[in-house]
Amino acid sequence: MSIEVRGLNKSFGDFVALSDVNVSLPTGQLTALLGPSGGGKSTLLRIIAGLDTADSGSVTIEGVEATHLPPQKRNVGFVFQHYAVFKHMTVAKNVAFGLEIRKRPKAEIAEKVDELLRLVHLSQFAHRLPAQLSGGQRQRMALARALAVEPSVLLLDEPFGALDAKVRKELRDWLRRLHDEVHVTTVFVTHDQEEALEVADEIVVINEGRVEQVGAPDTLYDEPANDFVMGFLGEITRLGDVLLRPHDIAVSTAAVPDALAGRVTRVLRVGFEVRVSVETPQGETLVVMTRTHARSLGLDVDAAVWLRPEPGATTVPAAGSSLVR
Repeated sequence: MSIEVRGLNKSFGDFVALSDVNVSLPTGQLTALLGPSGGGKSTLLRIIAGLDTADSGSVTIEGVEATHLPPQKRNVGFVFQHYAVFKHMTVAKNVAFGLEIRKRPKAEIAEKVDELLRLVHLSQFAHRLPAQLSGGQRQRMALARALAVEPSVLLLDEPFGALDAKVRKELRDWLRRLHDEVHVTTVFVTHDQEEALEVADEIVVINEGRVEQVGAPDTLYDEPANDFVMGFLGEITRLGDVLLRPHDIAVSTAAVPDALAGRVTRVLRVGFEVRVSVETPQGETLVVMTRTHARSLGLDVDAAVWLRPEPGATTVPAAGSSLVR
């Protein structure tokens, strides 16, 4: 394992940021720390980087006990949400900075900077100042600067959070391709479920300072450990005593055994999807289906329907239901 975190605890006054966190982050993989704002993701990342200290517990990086090592001795690269660039330096100088303070030969620095700027598609902007770049280009520059010192671990704290949706999508696709090329162990913080599901090899779900579940994106989506993980990694709705995905509900316009009766209160068409709100004895249930399926059923407001989980649907007990133990 590239990073081993054991028994990590951190409080800020009365606020518990991390509580007995234990995670193993594999070498060479791209791992997402996913959870709601204030859940402890960035605190964990900063402790791994050495920018914050834990109250107790240990951090091991590439087999080296790093709990009390200063950041500069941990061989990690860190990229912040807001770039933290040197505004008075050119793009090339920003990328070269870490190598220059390490007293590397000038020829080696020039070669490394050229290589990295090609890697992040910024060669033509080498002599520009950061203010002359777009947000996405500045973030790529920050990644190149972090990679320049050849870190064993690359840590990204919500690296695309300050960018608009289109640029975020382009950059996360680019980050996935970059990681596949350089193979550096990478950990990034995000509260964007789609970002984590698209980019990461493994996801660590953190909530209220605790690790809820660790696993591959498909595993977490299909086999959530609890209702929090299920709800945070995709849309959910309630059907009787269980929570499930809206697209995992079978709809019939005729009574069927073991189905829950309801009445359609709203039909909303969104692109190729149709979102149907159904009033059931437990309250409103959302059903999502394709437009073709909805059209074949002829659903409209006030229609009587019967709902049941599709065979093989992922379900977890709903809070307050008789299934919760």
